[in-house]
Amino acid sequence: MTSCVDEIKFGNAFIDKAPGSDVTIDTVFNNAEYARRFLWDTYSNLYYGLPYYWGGNESLMNTGIMDALSDCFHSHNDWDEVNRQYYSGAYIPGNDGKFGYTIKNVWVAVRESYIFMENIDKTPGMDDSEKARLKAEAKCIIASRYFDIFRHYGGLPLIKKSFSGTEAAYDYPRGSVEETVNFMTGLLDEAAKDLPWKLDDSEQSNWDGRFTKAAAMGLKCKILVFAASPLFNDAQPYCTTGDQTAVQKKQVWYGGYRQDIWKQCLTACQDFFTELTKDGYYGLVQAAGSRPGDYRAAFRKAYSTRGTTEMLLSTRVRYTTNNSDWNYCFHTWNGYGGYTPTEEYAEMFPWKDGHPFNYDKLEQTSGLDSMFMDSKYNLTRDPRLYETIVVNNLPMSLNDNGDMSGRFAELWVKGREAQDCPTQETGQYATGYANNKFYMYDDSKNKPTEWPYLRLSELYLIYAEALAQNGDYDGAIQQVDVVRSRVGLGGLAACNPTENLHDKDVLINEILRERACELGLEETRFFDMIRYKRADLFKEQLHGLRIYRLDNSGNVLNASWSDKKSGQVGYSTSGPIHFKYEKFPLVNKSRTWWTSFDPKWYLSAFPPTEINKGYGLTQNPGW
Repeated sequence: MTSCVDEIKFGNAFIDKAPGSDVTIDTVFNNAEYARRFLWDTYSNLYYGLPYYWGGNESLMNTGIMDALSDCFHSHNDWDEVNRQYYSGAYIPGNDGKFGYTIKNVWVAVRESYIFMENIDKTPGMDDSEKARLKAEAKCIIASRYFDIFRHYGGLPLIKKSFSGTEAAYDYPRGSVEETVNFMTGLLDEAAKDLPWKLDDSEQSNWDGRFTKAAAMGLKCKILVFAASPLFNDAQPYCTTGDQTAVQKKQVWYGGYRQDIWKQCLTACQDFFTELTKDGYYGLVQAAGSRPGDYRAAFRKAYSTRGTTEMLLSTRVRYTTNNSDWNYCFHTWNGYGGYTPTEEYAEMFPWKDGHPFNYDKLEQTSGLDSMFMDSKYNLTRDPRLYETIVVNNLPMSLNDNGDMSGRFAELWVKGREAQDCPTQETGQYATGYANNKFYMYDDSKNKPTEWPYLRLSELYLIYAEALAQNGDYDGAIQQVDVVRSRVGLGGLAACNPTENLHDKDVLINEILRERACELGLEETRFFDMIRYKRADLFKEQLHGLRIYRLDNSGNVLNASWSDKKSGQVGYSTSGPIHFKYEKFPLVNKSRTWWTSFDPKWYLSAFPPTEINKGYGLTQNPGW
């Protein structure tokens, strides 16, 4: 940031060099406005989960995304690091991988936050209550950045002050999992005491995106549900091969199963929802009506709009091209096939009444033609499906009022969108589907794309998981139903009469499926597979859906609907109505771990160059 009245600059231009005679720490913190701007710049280092520019942090895995490592999405983009390092099995210690230990601005944010906290008390023109609030926000920034890297590496060095760069030596050994978790949650507990539950109405327009008490308490729940999960909290460590030093020092697990960690998570959730009931304001974005488009519009607003009652914390970036697209690169890379949904993911979404979708029984129940829409072009599935995935015959536009319009997506072979896909299994429609989340048929161009770092629907599902892990199955189902009802789905128990939802494993699987549907492409599914050590899902062969358009006699029509000829059947004034569907195994860009998954992949490897610096890092097991 640059001041309106002088040339004092913040961020890396200031912080990456020792203060000179013209601009010093004293200069910045002797002025209230400069001090505030220093913290606002520190906020710019918060995590943003979509690639948006070539190079460095901005491109993430060279345009690849985390969920392309899960069973929900598959990358058909040759040159992203998802393919180069993970599908190929080429990732080794020293590679940046999915989250580089030193290049994601984690330590920049931590250092800037400590510099702020160490100096803000001497700033004139700022009352003590504001100083306390801003220091609390800095603590939240540290905790959030620690969590961003913790879920990739486990226990971390616990930094508790800034460094000048002139120290002769550093001795900051890697903390245990428990120490790291306590460090993060301790910062959030301290911060919550000095933060407002929400932003005042006068602050919303300019300051939305700042940490609040609600965000601090919610993030604590998110940290604890990760920590309490089997990755770290189990009778056996996740990896028993290679050097076990990190295992012995409990830097990658708690040393055994501990039910009290799940109890801590439950208590944090109870505290959050008690405060929510008391202070109000936050709530799920609700639909304006009962049409599928109404539910879908509410869901879209919930994850993509800053300042709603559902968004606890969001981050954004500004990047424009010559044609003023805010997220031009994400749109472009989406078109290259980097984020193609799988058939396994599409089948997670239930029917629109909430009953489970079962492809194998489809023909005997509702018929293939109603897989996504019925004969009158009414949507037949969970509204979140259509917002997350472009499916065959879907109207290609949705306005703020929930009205769907425009021509229908032609995802069948030789259709306008698919063309020769997925027979060639390349490009945006390589799986017979396309990603719609954050893409939204170009409706999101020319405005910032929000990254929903933490929203209320996730807190309901975290609470459900914590209740289930503590034996309160009916309470867990009740929390899941709050999220389902927002999109018009029936209750979980009523819609699954043959499932024993009082079996903990069955219920947890349903919660994880619900999380995948609600939080798709928000880096949820991949980490759910990681924290539950789901090697079975990582090894699972994934599929696409090949679609053919048929005439009324069942013959394949090899042309787009827009190319219809006089007398041709199999279409109406709205669009085609008959299709043939075939599941097929994905073979292009196959994943090494489909046949040779190793548990060491659950956590990333520290760079050997960092270990060799001798300040106390140990390598994760297996690497």
